[in-house]
Amino acid sequence: MTASIGLPNSAVAAVAKAIAVARRPSVIWLHFQECTGCTESLLRAEHPTVEKLILDLISLDYHETLMAAAGHQAEAARRQAMKDNKGKYLLVVEGALPTKDNGIYCKIGGQTAIEMLKECAADAAAIIAIGSCATWGGMPSTSPNPTGSTSAQEILKKPVVNLPGCPPNPYNFLTTVVHYLTLGSLPKLDKKGRPEFAYGRLIHENCERRAHFDAGRFALEFGDEGHRRGWCLYKLGCKGPETWANCPQILFGDAGTGTWPVGCGHPCIGCTEKGVVFERPIHSLANLVTMTPPVFFARPAEAQGTGSTLATAATVAAVGGLAVGAGMKIASNLGKRDKDELDNDDGSEG
Repeated sequence: MTASIGLPNSAVAAVAKAIAVARRPSVIWLHFQECTGCTESLLRAEHPTVEKLILDLISLDYHETLMAAAGHQAEAARRQAMKDNKGKYLLVVEGALPTKDNGIYCKIGGQTAIEMLKECAADAAAIIAIGSCATWGGMPSTSPNPTGSTSAQEILKKPVVNLPGCPPNPYNFLTTVVHYLTLGSLPKLDKKGRPEFAYGRLIHENCERRAHFDAGRFALEFGDEGHRRGWCLYKLGCKGPETWANCPQILFGDAGTGTWPVGCGHPCIGCTEKGVVFERPIHSLANLVTMTPPVFFARPAEAQGTGSTLATAATVAAVGGLAVGAGMKIASNLGKRDKDELDNDDGSEG
């Protein structure tokens, strides 16, 4: 956690002490139009585990999925927590909110989602929208959007910490909470309300397949030779070049190297970006934000040239004062072609 928020190793003891002695902040977690995938992702976190989070770091006073109480008891617990921690509790919102017909398409305890959100947000110290549904409107808001679904920020018209993803990585949420707990403030946010430590760089910049993109080596079909050899998935619709997230660095599921979609051989679908994941086909090419592939594309079995080899190393670090480093090697083949081949080359893809 200390590394994630950009503090040096010398701060580990101070952070541990702050967590140990600080009063556990009250957290009220609301569920609206969603699949509970954000909560399910959090349940699988291991550093800390969810029981460590709930019992030692925060006081989870209301969560429809995890709390033992139900019905009137659950709603009474929520209101009591709001009263006892007025102006101090953290509000977490999971899911989109329907606005059509006065919001009647999502009701909890006799209140519409809009009414409950506004009531809880009024005295919250900070509001966190977790997942793309709460952040942008997500799947419920896709066309034709029959319930008029929208995001928490659109309803509240006030600052909200947005943690998009479908689901978002649980460690981005945990790090945001620990930052608030230990430093007394929320992490630095970008223009869209996202923490810069997590959404400050394009996935493409830190992808382990990036060297193949730069060299013009692309998988053209699932299961072809390029796909089996781990080449870039851009031409299969990977949205990494236009998606801001730290998936390549922190991975998913605590299961080891390569445990994220692109590492497993599937294109990034841009789940952290509004207007990408639920509105554009998975197979459509990404909009290249910062870089374009080479003009000449390699063949699946590219012949070796006789020229020199250029090897360079790139280090990516320092996002908004936060240290997230990743080393990558970019190799290009500068081999010679004979004159006849060059004269007949029309520049088309091999």
